[in-house]
Amino acid sequence: MENHKGKILVVDDEAAVRRILKTRLTMVGYNVLTAADGHEALDIFASALPDLVVLDVMMPRKDGYEVCQEMRKESDVPIIMLTALGDVSDRITGLQFGADDYLVKPFSPKELEARISSILRRFQKKNSLNGNLPNSGVLQVGTLYVDANKRRVYLGNELVRLTEIEFNLLQLLVENSGEPVSRADILRKIWGYSPQARADLRVVDVHISRLRGKIEEDPRNPEFIITERGTGYSFQRLVSLPQAAGA
Repeated sequence: MENHKGKILVVDDEAAVRRILKTRLTMVGYNVLTAADGHEALDIFASALPDLVVLDVMMPRKDGYEVCQEMRKESDVPIIMLTALGDVSDRITGLQFGADDYLVKPFSPKELEARISSILRRFQKKNSLNGNLPNSGVLQVGTLYVDANKRRVYLGNELVRLTEIEFNLLQLLVENSGEPVSRADILRKIWGYSPQARADLRVVDVHISRLRGKIEEDPRNPEFIITERGTGYSFQRLVSLPQAAGA
């Protein structure tokens, strides 16, 4: 039977983990490919073009951080990292390298399935979402242009490369410009799950930091994405434009 739910690459050096995840994800309708190390993962990634990658951190030859960096040079495919590291700062390193989410081992396969389903559902809607933006979905603040129709962002005439998660995050803040959005609400609306622990909210913080690094002239003193102390983040109010630069 033809598979319609998407192609997933599972990368883990533990054969038991690969076997369990392949069995579980195949049962719920995904086409699952597996790799035992970083080099094999990059080879399969280049040839198979998966819709999502589940990537272990601790692997021989090339660890998950390096693999994530290499994948991000070519693609914005969703990446969920698996980590056995206990320190929160170690766990979020993968997010700083470009991963979209992470799970700490040991984890429930059902929770991974839910994360995968949530992320892919949002990615598959990207072509039909123009957002609640005025003026045909094209907005401006300063030199920053946001085109929700084409899902593109420009600084002046330069195209800014954002991952799908980063664009969705920016779009959510833009649609609520001038109003604070809590970190918990951002996590629910963009990642599709509620925070179970304070550490879960770091997913939002790291992505905000990455996004600021791409669109702010001085990320330490942001002009566009404002920190709302004790609440979350907001975007300053935007001015409509007739057309995005470079469109």
